[in-house]
Parts: sequence; structure tokens; C-alpha cells
Amino acid sequence: MKMARLFLFFSLSVSGCAQTAPSSKEVDAAYPAARAFYLDLHQFPELSSHEIRTAAKLAARLRDLGYTVTEGVGGTGVVAILRNGAGPRVMLRTELDALPVEEKTGLSYASKVHAQDDSGYDVPVMHACGHDLHMAALVATADIMAHSKESWHGTLMLIGQPAEETITGAKKMIDDGLFTRFPKPAMGVALHVGNELPAGKIGITPGIYNTNADSLRITIHGKGGHGAAPQETIDPIVIAARMILALQTIVSREVKPGEMAVVTVGYIRAGTKNNIIPDKAELGLTVRTYKTDVRQQVLAAITRIAKAEAVAGGAQQETLIEHYESTDSVYNDPGLAERLRTPLEAALGKQNVVATGPITPSEDYAFFVEQGVPSLYMSLGGADPQKYAEAKSTGVRLPSNHSPYFAPDVDPALHTGVEAEVAVLRNLLNGASQ
Repeated sequence: MKMARLFLFFSLSVSGCAQTAPSSKEVDAAYPAARAFYLDLHQFPELSSHEIRTAAKLAARLRDLGYTVTEGVGGTGVVAILRNGAGPRVMLRTELDALPVEEKTGLSYASKVHAQDDSGYDVPVMHACGHDLHMAALVATADIMAHSKESWHGTLMLIGQPAEETITGAKKMIDDGLFTRFPKPAMGVALHVGNELPAGKIGITPGIYNTNADSLRITIHGKGGHGAAPQETIDPIVIAARMILALQTIVSREVKPGEMAVVTVGYIRAGTKNNIIPDKAELGLTVRTYKTDVRQQVLAAITRIAKAEAVAGGAQQETLIEHYESTDSVYNDPGLAERLRTPLEAALGKQNVVATGPITPSEDYAFFVEQGVPSLYMSLGGADPQKYAEAKSTGVRLPSNHSPYFAPDVDPALHTGVEAEVAVLRNLLNGASQ
């Protein structure tokens, strides 16, 4: 009798999970519009905090589907609510922004957009991080959920977040009343596409998903003059060059071997002409860590080295170090990750839901988690399966996110993203009332 009850319970559990998976008919009905939306977004990307066209198009799509939509939250953020009786409150989030990268994919729908960045520079713009695919998946998911209200109950909250690439958008939305003006969700879901997995697969990482991130700007003040008379100057470019090399010793010589830390100098800006030594040089750094103590150690070492190299170079004005962006690592609730593995396996197949380890890129979704929204942030496979297999066998790495050659294999990846999102939302929106 006991075995029979266990079998019945298992059967009902499997049946319930299978019912959360969207049917091929549902996905096929929503997919063409979502793919067209993706192609449009990819061709017309917008920089962080300037996602005016993107936000308007996303808001219009969701409004047409019957969602109550509010625009301009935290800048260009979009909040869309669909209420369907009593039940849990669940959030699904996507990002809106693109990157200052010149696209070199050769795709027929490649971006040719240029824009002025916040520093006044003319820069190329590209969706080099897959946010266009994330938005397209959310739109198709929103469509399926709106047309299948019999399959769930509660409140679905869709978030179009600006400025993820500058790790400022989530905080701006929160500061603008995201969880006070609107119903605070009991749980949250998001995903990110990349070439670390082949298209068709989803990765789940319980616990720490990614890294803490800190953005620093270092301004070195020298004394300009003629390039042919360097003895009359204090050359900030030479100081910057020494500083860049010295900063690399932090990870190799100060952080305990085995601990994760990254110090990258992403840009150096100095000078206007080959025979003029400028007055100043500016470095832009990104710092990534997992642990709080390592984070503090690395930031302190950067400050020490930057100031010391300037003094060693004879700088007469103290080096300016600005810590202008930061976010903590995203933490995936282990219980939620375990719960959602089952509906994901039912929707995609057990072989297509894989365990993955923490990654080194960062993400400001952490601000939502810190507000008390337990979440699952999933990894979505984006690599062409054949190219992925070839890369594995040859050791040649595929283009990563932020590369001018990054181009996810859209049709398998977008299908999988939609199926995964619908499956987890239906599972979460069939729980107890919150």
C-alpha cells in the first residue's frame, strides 16, 4: 500500500510538471512575432540609460497582450503586470540595453548604429550580450501566458530593466519604487544567453551564480609638454603603463592561489597627437571577485599601487581613484533551483538541463535578490551545436559575450528560452498564495 501511494504521488508530480511545459502549438503561435521582434531589436540597439525606442516597443507589445504597463520606471524601465486571480506573485526580468561595440558578425541584420555615449564620444552600438534575445523570449512568454490563463493563477510581473551593462539600472528601478509602487514579487526568474552551452540547453547553478563587480576610473595627473623634450614634462602615459603592469601582480602575487579575482584595464585615454605629452591619462578598470574579503583586498591593493606609481613617476598631484559602479554577485536560491529543475526537465528533456558552475561576468540582478526576492537566474545555451562540438574538439573558443562576433544561434536558443520561461512561470504560479 505504501509503495502504491508513493507511485501515485510520483505520477501526479510528473504529470503536474509536464502540464507546465508549453505545447509546440503554443510556442509556434507566439514564435514568429518574437523572432521578428528580435531582428528589429538587433538592428537598432541602444546604449545603457538611452533605451527609449527599445522600451517603447517592448511596452507596446506587452500592452497589446493585455498587460497593465508602466513606462519610465528608474529612467527607461518598463513594468508590466498581469493579474489572474489569487495566487503567488512572480517576476520575470529582461534587460534593454546594448554595448558600445562595432558588430562584425556579417549577419544580414547586423547593427550599423552609432550613438554618442555619456562621455560625448561617437561609438558603434551592438547587442553583443544577447539582451535582444532575452527581450524576444520574454515577449513570446508573455504572449503564451496571456493566452493560457487556465494554466496558472496569481500575478505575473514582467520587468524591462535599463542599464544592466553599467550595473545601475536595477538599483534605479528599485529607488523609483519598483517594489512599493507595484506588488513585490515572492520569487524572481531571469536568464542569460551565451556560448558556454549549445543552443537547446539550460544551465542551473545553485548558490553563487556569478561575481561581485566593481568599476573604477583612475586619473593620473602629469605635466604636459613637447614630445621631443620629455625631460621638461611628467609623462602620465608612462606612469599609466607602469601602473597597468603593476596592477596585474595583484592577482598573481597578492591573492591566495585558488581564490577567484580578475583585474582588467579595459581602456586607457590619453593624448591627442604623437608629439605632445598630455597633462593626464585615464584608466578604466573592472574588478571581479566571489568573496567579500578578497574583494576588499583587491580594491585596497589597486588604491595602493595607483598612488604609489604616480608618486614614483614624479606626479605632483594625487591620483584620483573613482569607484563609480558596483554590484554584488547574484545568488540563486538553492531550494528554488532544485524545485524548478523538474519542470525544466519535463519541458526540455532531462539531458538538456545541466548543472553549471559560477561564472566570472557580473549582473545587477543582485539588487533584486538583496531586496528579498529569492530567484533563479538560468544560463541559456546560445552556441550552434555543431560549432560548439567543433570548438570542444579543437580547443578553439567561440566568441564570448561582448565580442563583436557574438551571435547566438537564434532559432534553437529563442525556442528554448521561451519553453524554459513558460515552464518555470507556470510552476511558480501554481503554488500557494503569497
